[in-house]
Amino acid sequence: MEEKMKVMGVVGSGQMGSGIAQLGVMDGLDVWLVDTDPDALAVGTDAPRRLRCTSNLKDLHSADIIVEAIVESEDVKKKLFSELDKITKASAILASNTSSISITRLASATSRPCQVIGMHFMNPPPLMKLVEVIRGADTSDETFRATKALAERFGKTVVCSQDYAGFIVNRILMPMINEAFFTLYTGVATKEDIDAGMKLGTNQPMGPLQLADFIGLDVCLSIMKVLHTGLGDSKYAPCPLLVQYVDAGRLGKKRGIGVFDYRRVPESVKPNARL
Repeated sequence: MEEKMKVMGVVGSGQMGSGIAQLGVMDGLDVWLVDTDPDALAVGTDAPRRLRCTSNLKDLHSADIIVEAIVESEDVKKKLFSELDKITKASAILASNTSSISITRLASATSRPCQVIGMHFMNPPPLMKLVEVIRGADTSDETFRATKALAERFGKTVVCSQDYAGFIVNRILMPMINEAFFTLYTGVATKEDIDAGMKLGTNQPMGPLQLADFIGLDVCLSIMKVLHTGLGDSKYAPCPLLVQYVDAGRLGKKRGIGVFDYRRVPESVKPNARL
């Protein structure tokens, strides 16, 4: 199946979707980038010839593989997969870039569960070396091999996960981030010392609280809820401080403020320096 892949569809033109589309174009695939928001597709105006932008899902009828990279909501994804199942050719693989949602349940919305698979790129896709490939209960060996081979064509290292909440990376990463929030919430240390301790003590490129800000606190909370529901263990319960920050709209770097403040303070309102 993989050797015939010439056309890739990507649904969702946010940072993940546009990055995945870029990988396809760089590899020589013809890529359709789909988004319901025309403004989100404006980036395609100066795009390479192989990248075509559209708001019509029906343009994916000839795609060999479609990678879904929309909002992290099971209901919304299942609705999309049901629509794609009716539009795409019978041999097409339907892949999801979900970071935590059950591939088996997404596949249940289609008539081709053997051709549904998780293809979880890391952010940003062009730079990060890893792709998690997740097999649903009915994902075929052929679908797995084709998806793995495509990721390797993109220059990625592939790890394979079975279909359990959080897969590999987020099953380990998100509880660490959540525990960092509990460490801040209970007053064990300041946010600066928590991040410095983990950066310098465990040789991580950034601390867990800063990483959460970069991922998006709403995304972290969503994944923790999936872990808590899917695995049924109280150790995955989201920290109340994480919940409060999301409720307050402090979603991280994309909003200018999360655990840390990324807004530039104008010189006119800065306090006078004291010698």
